[in-house]
Amino acid sequence: MAVAHWLRGSRARYDPPVRSQYIAGPTYDAVMFIGAPLLALGLGVAIAGTPLADEEVTLWGREATVTSFFIGSFIMAHLGLVFVRSHLNPRIFARHPRRFVMVPVVLLLLLFASDWLLATAVVLTVWWDVVHSSLQTFGLGRIYDARRGNPPEMGRRLDLGLNLLLYAGPILAGATLLEHLSAFAAFERVGATAVREIPIFAEAHQAAWAPALLIGGALYLLVYVLGYVRLGRQGYRVSPQKVALLVFTGACSITTWGFNSFGEAFFIMNFFHAWQYFGLVWWSERGNLRERLGVAGARWGGAAALLAMLLVAGSYGVWAELVDSREQRFALCVTLVVSLMHFWYDGFIWSVRRREV
Repeated sequence: MAVAHWLRGSRARYDPPVRSQYIAGPTYDAVMFIGAPLLALGLGVAIAGTPLADEEVTLWGREATVTSFFIGSFIMAHLGLVFVRSHLNPRIFARHPRRFVMVPVVLLLLLFASDWLLATAVVLTVWWDVVHSSLQTFGLGRIYDARRGNPPEMGRRLDLGLNLLLYAGPILAGATLLEHLSAFAAFERVGATAVREIPIFAEAHQAAWAPALLIGGALYLLVYVLGYVRLGRQGYRVSPQKVALLVFTGACSITTWGFNSFGEAFFIMNFFHAWQYFGLVWWSERGNLRERLGVAGARWGGAAALLAMLLVAGSYGVWAELVDSREQRFALCVTLVVSLMHFWYDGFIWSVRRREV
């Protein structure tokens, strides 16, 4: 009964396919969206074992590798980039002014005031990021489906489950689980020793649940294929772009999160996620940014808007990566608020169902 409910199609009205099945265009999509996992994997393999990834340098009193500094700044920059969409787009901002103004301020004050909330936010940021990253691929896939004329609800739950499986499954069953669980060390400051035992429990039991995840994942892939076969009989139009995106993302996730053969899993997975996000924000907000900067009519307006976006986001990214958040509590609270708002806002400012894209 539950499986039949999962597989059933939507009776929503079909829209005619748009002229282009791409979001921005064949080349842009291939580089910024569809091929991003392969691009990141290639970069990860290229830097593995090189001085860039192995030798530490000192920058503003912090020691890390060049690639660590870069990917940390790139991650933070893309987190702050959400405000271009949420706060600088008048149409989006007018729909949710309280969420965009009051919630960040209140959350910042609460985190600054409470050690327990701060520790919880540290852990929540890591694991919400796992879900959020899978949902970005899910969202891109839904856009490609919409451009084929498919109803927004058709196959939605199937795609949601598959993207969570492709991203979170290799983490839970693979080589990088303990690195994801290291965030629980934040609870040591509040003396929550029981919570700190979670990574130890996970390490002891991962070998037992990994086979179950593999079997369950294989069964879900079968359910997914059968589900789309059924939807195809109801008129679903296959998007080659979505298929390619899912295949490349799944292959990259399994190779990196699952096995981490090159030792660059965090670089690879975070690079392509942030790369896609920069591509998505620029595609969506380029016209709005030109108007906000007063260069909409200038021939060089696009280049100026892009440069401004990269400079502002990059400046925040570098600051957030290099600031000593262990000693500067307020800085830690700011970066956590930006991260959490990024995850939350993305859930409703890029909605195919609400025609926000």
